[in-house]
Amino acid sequence: MELVEIFGYLSALLIGITLGLIGGGGSILAVPVLAYLFSVNEKVATAYSLFIVGASALVGGVKQHLKGYVDWKTALVFGTPAIVGVTLVRHYVVPALPDVIFTIDAFEFTRRMGMFGLFALLMIPAAFSMLKKRKEKKQKENSTVNYRYALILIEGLLVGGVTGIIGAGGGFLIIPALVILANIDMKVAIGTSLIIIAFKSLLGFFLGDALTMDIDWSFLSIFTGISLLGIFIGSYLGNFIDGSKLKKGFGYFIFIMAIFIFYMEFFVKQ
Repeated sequence: MELVEIFGYLSALLIGITLGLIGGGGSILAVPVLAYLFSVNEKVATAYSLFIVGASALVGGVKQHLKGYVDWKTALVFGTPAIVGVTLVRHYVVPALPDVIFTIDAFEFTRRMGMFGLFALLMIPAAFSMLKKRKEKKQKENSTVNYRYALILIEGLLVGGVTGIIGAGGGFLIIPALVILANIDMKVAIGTSLIIIAFKSLLGFFLGDALTMDIDWSFLSIFTGISLLGIFIGSYLGNFIDGSKLKKGFGYFIFIMAIFIFYMEFFVKQ
């Protein structure tokens, strides 16, 4: 095993530890780790990331369910169009994208540039969502959840489509949408978003990528298993370390990673 691969698997452990400590965000590093440390192409990196993100979110979602922080009806209402969106994109759109999308003189805008460029772009608001302190807006007792079905349908399809392209969960998009469009408590929105991310990512992978490409199940299982182990290590370390204090630093790290990906794809690759 080469040194870069060892570092890659250690990064998988770090992804899980981060998830266990701060409750989210770590899985956004799966795509750059797969792309730059294991040298897989953009289709495979985003596909494998969906599986890793989905498995990690499922573990986190189950933990939140046991605490009573999952609204299953809201997860179904929002998650269904999201699942449709990610499945359509992974099964039909991504396989149909040409290697070179367009050219301007000597400049070629490739599929990799498009997918990783969008990924880097969306990492920026994800980083800011970790830097910003969430306001705990609580529901009033006996208040009912308001479903704005038309907006939820559009938002779900949009989030699912974005997830399909970049291979990340999009919690920074889902959580505010649940609070605004469904009028639910922030803690419940966080727990519910994990369930939505889990199902849309895993179903998008199995109904899309697993049917259209060859999957290296041995590698994917090892990487995902290490990440899941990291979650339990992170959860244990959370008894001694205040994850909220680390969250701000990790937000800055994601911001730096976004700049790194953009530089690698649009300058170094040229």
